[in-house]
Amino acid sequence: MSLVLFDVPGPRARRRARIFSALAIVVFAALVGWVIWRLDQRDQFDSTLWEPFTDRGIQKAIARGLGATIRAALFAIVLALILGILLAAGRLSTRRWLRWPCVAFVEFFRATPVVILILFLFIAFSGDFEPIGDDLSDALPERVAAILGTDQLGTLAPLVIALMLYNGAVLAEVFRAGILAVPKGQREAAAAVGLTERQIMSQVLLPQATRIMLPSIVSQAVVALKDTSLGFIIAYPELVRVGRNIYDTRYNIIPTVIVITIIYVALNMAVDGFARWLERRQARRYSRAAVSQAAAVTDAT
Repeated sequence: MSLVLFDVPGPRARRRARIFSALAIVVFAALVGWVIWRLDQRDQFDSTLWEPFTDRGIQKAIARGLGATIRAALFAIVLALILGILLAAGRLSTRRWLRWPCVAFVEFFRATPVVILILFLFIAFSGDFEPIGDDLSDALPERVAAILGTDQLGTLAPLVIALMLYNGAVLAEVFRAGILAVPKGQREAAAAVGLTERQIMSQVLLPQATRIMLPSIVSQAVVALKDTSLGFIIAYPELVRVGRNIYDTRYNIIPTVIVITIIYVALNMAVDGFARWLERRQARRYSRAAVSQAAAVTDAT
């Protein structure tokens, strides 16, 4: 059986794939072993370098840095998703006065380095964000203010806004591609029954495109999560900043880098696991809906 642009591999191809996979695993294991050996040769596994991570104060500092990283990532991802949907809808609009500004916005922010955006927003607006953060800290319950990080708004807001603008512009193209991948007959059928352009987008195209777009959305969410480390340059207290404070005082840069890297890998795996769960859940829901619809048609006939 053949698929478009793809032939099902035969016995030889599958055998070659298994051989190359085994070789890749062996090479990777050898590389990891060599790195571990080199670190051991340089006494990087000496217990004195790892003792700081048993200190309660350092554990709390890492936990606070992890919380700051997750906070910035969640804000940036949610806002980028909203912005991406709006920009994609604008780009697909039939109205030129709406479509062309969205095109210009997407192209500009996709081409602008995130570091420049962060620095510009921090230098230009940090002084404006700080009083807002102080006012919110006074107005909100202490627990809520701590969760939202209002006391860090002077650095949190520039970081989140920069990540929102860049990732929102990228996601706009992801959403646009996903919507265009939905068969044209779906839009035509929705228009034929009298749905407005907004209803067609929100009720017909987006739900179907979501399953197509999900892997790309997850990939961009991981990018946004990792890019929160750029908050380091404006002294936002995320994981990398906390790590630097640790090795500046304890002089254990390699162990600190290893610990911070493991935390980032775990976060990314958690995001990927959530996406897989969501994809399975959607598949089950759509399957149930299809079975119910088929049953209703059968009963009607």
